[in-house]
Amino acid sequence: MPGELENKIKTARGEGRADLLLKNANLINVLSGEIYPADVAIYGDTVVGIGHYEAEREMNLGGKFVCPGFIDAHVHIESSMVTPPEYAKAVVPRGTTSVISDPHEIANVMGVEGITLMAEMADGIPLNTYIMLPSCVPATEMETSGARLEARDLEGLRDKEWVLGLGEVMNFPGVIQCMPDMLRKIEMARGKPIDGHCPDLRGKDLAAYITAGIRSDHECTSLEEAREKLRNGMAILIREGSMAKNLEDLLPLVNSENARRCLFASDDRHPDDLMEEGHLDFIRSKSIRLGLSPITAIQMATINVAEAYGLRDVGAVVPGFRADLVVLDDLGSFIVDRVFKDGRLVARGGKMLPETMPPKGVEMRNTVKVRSISPEVIVIRAQGRLAKIIEIIPGQLVTKSVVEPVTIRDGKAKADPERDILKVAVFERHTASGNIGLGFVRGFGLRGGAMGSSVAHDAHNIVVVGDNDMDMAIAAAQIAEMGGGLVIARRGKISGALALPFAGLMSDKGIEHVGRKLKLMRKMSRDMGCKLEDPFMALAFLSLPVIPELRITDRGLVDVGQFRIVPLFGELHP
Repeated sequence: MPGELENKIKTARGEGRADLLLKNANLINVLSGEIYPADVAIYGDTVVGIGHYEAEREMNLGGKFVCPGFIDAHVHIESSMVTPPEYAKAVVPRGTTSVISDPHEIANVMGVEGITLMAEMADGIPLNTYIMLPSCVPATEMETSGARLEARDLEGLRDKEWVLGLGEVMNFPGVIQCMPDMLRKIEMARGKPIDGHCPDLRGKDLAAYITAGIRSDHECTSLEEAREKLRNGMAILIREGSMAKNLEDLLPLVNSENARRCLFASDDRHPDDLMEEGHLDFIRSKSIRLGLSPITAIQMATINVAEAYGLRDVGAVVPGFRADLVVLDDLGSFIVDRVFKDGRLVARGGKMLPETMPPKGVEMRNTVKVRSISPEVIVIRAQGRLAKIIEIIPGQLVTKSVVEPVTIRDGKAKADPERDILKVAVFERHTASGNIGLGFVRGFGLRGGAMGSSVAHDAHNIVVVGDNDMDMAIAAAQIAEMGGGLVIARRGKISGALALPFAGLMSDKGIEHVGRKLKLMRKMSRDMGCKLEDPFMALAFLSLPVIPELRITDRGLVDVGQFRIVPLFGELHP
């Protein structure tokens, strides 16, 4: 009996019948940069030919456009607050058939076990989930995470079929200062793709970082920064997430000569944004409205990603490639009509076909462990008149460091909502150590309450902001009781809550439920005066001590430029 490969070869030669023939398509060829009428022949999970073929089944597309399935160059699935199968339900009908996923969120909570569980949940779903092994767990020594991953831990996963490479190397000071543990991880991944994460790194320090073998970056916020990194050999991942929106600023970088080195990434996108705005389809369409050519936009979401990450069988509609295909209504609206995964129709009209989703039963509960929480533990004893304040920049992950007088009563430093200065507290939640980092933040505009989250990059401790200690304590205690989640407390009561019992990061409910709940809680925050478009995403990044300028962890206030914990009171650089 002939084997599968032999059958594919013979079918490609026209000696056998294809399984499926997509007739009367307009093929978007991302390799040649052309669009032309064509039929697409599929045998099993593979495209075997373009042109006239006999087939068991034919599907007349009536002139609709066919392009490769979209590939997200960098994403944290956990940030969607749902499991991989639920995530697939949101993005596959939008045309995404592959993601390059860095599960460092769950790795910071559960270590190797968390990575493996994410791979198990992704197995069999109609979404290629390529995993980049988390390189920085914890992200720094200035926070308490639930796990620590050394090079030897990652080495045990390196050769798994679902592992693509090494995830974003956020500890760029560790690289350029040749810290042994960081270099061991890079050496472990030698020969595989290594993702970068180096905001504002320039000059010789950038050269040193790239010399280590790191070939991409998704943290550029200015055209000048992106251009320097592109010139030095990095692939530029243009990110448009729920919080960090860099598309408008970076798109002018792209031209016909360098477009092949530019990719699209969502990084962190909340469930309601995925359901209402979309995924890569949204980013691609927005880029076209901003002046990018349709073919270039599709290339940046398909073949450019595949080539940058060494994916040899996805990213184009040509013989020998996987039959991961998207059918578009037209090149104007770019509405996704149908999605094929491995030659099988898996979504139509914006909906996943239910029979394409395998049942999953993975659990990951009981990961929140805290000491008793009360208003007394978040009192800030004044140690001076001036305090350092984290100032949020809307639409960006970077923050500003400012020093201003704070309100002091009875020796205690207080929130001052009139000046939009709120208190922020980070409660360690992995070992019940009792660590609490306390500080001030500006930019939320919240009045008369508090909001909190166990989604708090990257260690995912409990972070709470508010204008009074009572509501802050109530919010934090409720998060602990739920086993993780998002909470709004107002006037001594819980007014909104979204439980995330899976590692304190993901819901056990469907993405539609999570999206509706999150949207409602955003409205609640606006009713309390919050000025931010996505306050929970902003809240989640307050504790990430690798993005400038000022952050807060369970161990205290972090000056990212100095890469150390600094006193809350006093000047920025004493």
